[in-house]
Amino acid sequence: MPKQVIESLVKGGAASAGPPLGPALGPIGVNISEVIAEINKKTEAMKGMDVPVKVIVDSDTKEFKIEVGTPPTSALIKKEAKIDKGSGVPNLEKIADLAIDNIINIAKVKQTTDYDLKSKVKEVLGSCVSLGILVNGKDPRDVQKEIDQGLYDNKISGKEELKLMSSEEIEKRKTELKARAEKAKEEKREEEKPAKEGKAPAEGEEKTEEKKEEAPAAEEKKESK
Repeated sequence: MPKQVIESLVKGGAASAGPPLGPALGPIGVNISEVIAEINKKTEAMKGMDVPVKVIVDSDTKEFKIEVGTPPTSALIKKEAKIDKGSGVPNLEKIADLAIDNIINIAKVKQTTDYDLKSKVKEVLGSCVSLGILVNGKDPRDVQKEIDQGLYDNKISGKEELKLMSSEEIEKRKTELKARAEKAKEEKREEEKPAKEGKAPAEGEEKTEEKKEEAPAAEEKKESK
């Protein structure tokens, strides 16, 4: 039976009959409302994330099947870290701090037959670097080295149960990082103040300046005599 396949990226739980899906499905003659409802049902748990979907339609019967892919790694990390976007300066500003357990969990969602789980965990950690996210309070690149050393083998292999951070713990760490960043900015502003305002002269320097001002006056007296 001939089939037609439409692939698209939709917002989890919020697909609509508008572009890009609607115009692509219209010419096929399938019931668009039913397709949209099915997509939203299957992607409800991925709200707020871009989710790849595939609509497979039987050209004769117009029956359809929905296949849902996994969202991009960055979208899964942002959802886990409760952030809308990554840091503007990832090498300097850190905006969230996740546990390695959460990272392993994301890697399991993204795992394919092309990679073993350990490689996928390191890949997820690489995305954390660009988003400005710490892992276990460390630079994700340091955690990648720890993985190479076998530090998390039991967690990755499933021999040790993962202890995922709660939403409250994640928010608490975010607040702590924000407070730390604000303190660092304030300290930097204080350090830059003397340079901007001009360094105040020392006591000895003030007296030297006064003597310089008095000198021309003394010269004028001599000339008048």
